[in-house]
Amino acid sequence: MRVAVLDDYQRAAARFADWDALRRDHGVSRIDHLHHHLPDDDAVAAALAPYEVVVAMRERTPFTAARLARLPRLRLLVTTGMANAAIDLAAAARQGVTVCGTRSGQSATPELTWALILGLLRHLPEEAAAMRAGGWQHTVGGDLDGRTLGVVGLGRLGTRVAAIGAAFGMRVLAWSSRLDPERARGLGVEPVGKRELFERSDVVTVHYKLGERSRGLIGAEELSWMRPTAYLVNTSRGPLVDTAALLAALHGNRLAGAALDVYDTEPLPADHPLRTAPRTLLTPHIGYVTEESYRIFYGDAAEDIAAFASGAPVRVLTAG
Repeated sequence: MRVAVLDDYQRAAARFADWDALRRDHGVSRIDHLHHHLPDDDAVAAALAPYEVVVAMRERTPFTAARLARLPRLRLLVTTGMANAAIDLAAAARQGVTVCGTRSGQSATPELTWALILGLLRHLPEEAAAMRAGGWQHTVGGDLDGRTLGVVGLGRLGTRVAAIGAAFGMRVLAWSSRLDPERARGLGVEPVGKRELFERSDVVTVHYKLGERSRGLIGAEELSWMRPTAYLVNTSRGPLVDTAALLAALHGNRLAGAALDVYDTEPLPADHPLRTAPRTLLTPHIGYVTEESYRIFYGDAAEDIAAFASGAPVRVLTAG
């Protein structure tokens, strides 16, 4: 079998798993790490045609029915994580492609969320740049203690973010379409309606699952409910926030700022208007990009390949 490991942007995948064991013990003849993103169907088909096994890092490269149809040699598709909205599982099954997932770390994205919140409120990018240019103290930062944090989505990650907010002395609100009020109260979080969360929060942070019903969850109306002194943070999925509406709010001085780690199109085009939008802190979807996360992702990916080669695949993902 030949294996392609996709979107290895940092050239890091090789050191986070025992790939040599696959060659030695499981009939893998070749493992190639691809360091550049494959931007379209033709690039995917051309690059991956020779491979029986592909390892995908999260949703960096989608596998639609059309793309899968152009990969007739593909037998195993491994995705990091146990869910990947960018893979058409039904099409994979029809084509006889086994799809397997991996475990995920629990702390990386909540930690980055708080790095972004603190970076926004304390103006860290501006002050760091000024220091390198010879300057000294240009801004006045905001406080967390006594402020209100609004958590959109109180699931696995949102719960961790909420707990950290409480540790900073913040009042914590939460909303989602399926929020369990009693569970929220048990976590020390006040369950509220959607509008109330946006109206009352000094910082709104998004931790919501992307689906057809949640696409555009935060649009012009929701942003209009926010105070001009409030901040928006999204480390979940780009399409949850209407980018055009967010740009309009930023340029219209209707938000104090926004921190984003996720985007509608990734990698974010070099000329995208978000790159020059005012009062923004942008990171390149690194919420899960930590040593521990990669150790889990790539270690489990190698394990998935070994299990498949032995005829007993593990962590198999199926449609529905």
